[in-house]
This record gives sequence, C-alpha cells and structure tokens, in this order.
Amino acid sequence: MLDFTYQAFAARIVFGPGKISEIADEVDRLGGKAALLISTGSQRAAADAAAAALGQTCVARIDGAVMHVPRGDVQNAVALARQHKCDCVIAIGGGSAVGVAKGVALETELPILAVPSTYAGSEMTDIWGISEGGGKVTGRDRRVVPKCVIYDPDLTRGLPARIAGPSGINAMAHSVEALYAQNRNPVLSMVAEGGIRALAAGLPAVCDGTADDEARGQAVYGAFMCGLALATATMGIHHKLCHAIGGTFQLPHAETHTILLPHATHYNRDAAPDAMTAIARALDAESAAGGIFDLAARIGAPTALRDLGLDEKNLDRAADIATESPYYNPQPVDREGVRALLDNAFHGRRPA
Repeated sequence: MLDFTYQAFAARIVFGPGKISEIADEVDRLGGKAALLISTGSQRAAADAAAAALGQTCVARIDGAVMHVPRGDVQNAVALARQHKCDCVIAIGGGSAVGVAKGVALETELPILAVPSTYAGSEMTDIWGISEGGGKVTGRDRRVVPKCVIYDPDLTRGLPARIAGPSGINAMAHSVEALYAQNRNPVLSMVAEGGIRALAAGLPAVCDGTADDEARGQAVYGAFMCGLALATATMGIHHKLCHAIGGTFQLPHAETHTILLPHATHYNRDAAPDAMTAIARALDAESAAGGIFDLAARIGAPTALRDLGLDEKNLDRAADIATESPYYNPQPVDREGVRALLDNAFHGRRPA
C-alpha cells in the first residue's frame, strides 16, 4: 500500500522558445521595480537584451559570475543590492549566476527570477553553496528558491559541447541520487526517471551540433525535471564526493559530477536495485553505471579525474574528506570503498 510524503516548492515555470522576451512581464508580476541583474560571461548578450527590455527597472548589474560562488562575490553582490535598494534579483546563465543570486537572497530575502542557460538545475531548489577558506559550505533554505524560472531552450543554441555535455550529466546526477534517496517516493521516482530519459534523448544531438528545436527542448525539459527531483530529494555519496573534491581542489563543478557519477552509481548497485533498473531503463542501457559512462563518452564529456588536473596524491585526502562525517547512502560508506571508487574515476575506467 502506498504511504509517502511529497514536498514541492511553489514556483512559476515559464517554458518555451523565446520566452526570455517575457522577462519584463515576469519581473512586473513579482512586483519588481529595482532589479539586480547577475549573469555569467557566456550569457552577456542575453543579459544585454534583458537589461534593455527591463529599462529603468534594471538598476544594478554584475557580469561574469564564476563557479563555486566565492563568498567575496556574494558579499559584493549583497552590498550592490543594498546600495541600489533592489527589490528583486535576476540570474541569467548557469549555476554560477543562480548561485550568487541565492547568496543575495539568503542575506536579503529578495525574490529571485532565474533564466538558466545550462542544465544545472539549481534554479529549482532550496540548496545554496558558497566557497570560502578552501572548502565549500552548503545548506538548504526556502528563501533561496526562485519565485519564477524562465526556461528558454533558445539560450542553449550554440552552447559548446564541452559545456553542454557535463552540464547535462550534472543534471542527471540529481535524478540518479533521487532514485535511491532516503526520502524517495513514487512521485519523486517518476519525475527523476523522466528527467534522465529526456536528457538522454536530447543531449547527443545537442553535443554533436545536429540538435533541432525538439532536441534542445528535450534536454532543457530533462534538466527541469532533474531539478525538480533535486529540490526535494536527499543526496548521497555522489554529491558528497563532488562537493568535497570540487570545493577543496577547485575542480570544475559539472565536469567533476560527470566523471564521478557512473562510479558512485556503481558503488550503490547492490544496495539500490530498483534505482539501477530505473536508470538503465531510462538510458535504454544494460546497466545503470555503464549506461551513464557510455553516454558521457558518446557526447565527448570527460571521464577521468586526471584530465581535470587533479594530482593522484590528493585521492587519499579526498577519501578522508568524503568519509569524515556520516551521511545517508544506500550502500554504507567506508573509506576503502570510497578510495577505490576515486581511483577508478581518476583513471577513467568504465564500471564493469
């Protein structure tokens, strides 16, 4: 008999090609009169167009948000928002822009309108992360959930495969861990599997340059679904490893997720058989871990930590960091197993 609790966040979702043109209307719907606009460098043109559409409503702007959301950048953004008496924050770009906007909301409680241009998925969640002191502090807070998200697949036109591929697998990681989460439920599992399936359908064409509107839409829709999964699911060993390694050794976020995901999935294979079946089914693959690895290789995404510049001597420290405090994972976490996982990921071995 079914018996579960499903928690969802209230957010307005605007989805479709060209929808960024409605940004002024959406800001007005939020009651915004003085917006702080934050963008990543790759979305400078989209930010320019948004600023033009907003006119005098855009009172302050930050370009070039960087990965891992340094605390100094958040503090500067908060100061700018207060200086200009901003009443809302707009984030255009990948997870870096959304991350800075969340940092501002955490301090000021200003509402966020997010316009993602990658598949990161953080725009759907209450999860925030800020880097400081050689590590990364993360948490959950309802204040950082965007009030409105505009998904415009046109913003992914021309997205280089080196960005699109890892960003898509990063999004997929949210659904993979949702399928074996401690608080999993039928609704969450349905959303998670659907997200994996849509991303797997759209990413190959996006990454080989043959994507049409349908493929771009599928990839963005998959990222949206995976973001929904991340919003309510507890995460396990995969995300613990990514935050420990990425924040400590300053590795690129999406690429680190991409490389570690098949190995973290393989680690949990015996303890979460239903999740493995769902993942393999969504990927149309014989095995979950092998299917993820093969998809990453097919779209030209990195598959070895050594290719990100991580020194092999740091694997021991990474294993220590990832196992220093207890957390839920279907397969009990032990240092020896994590060290072996990291070794396979470092050398880029395909999970058996």
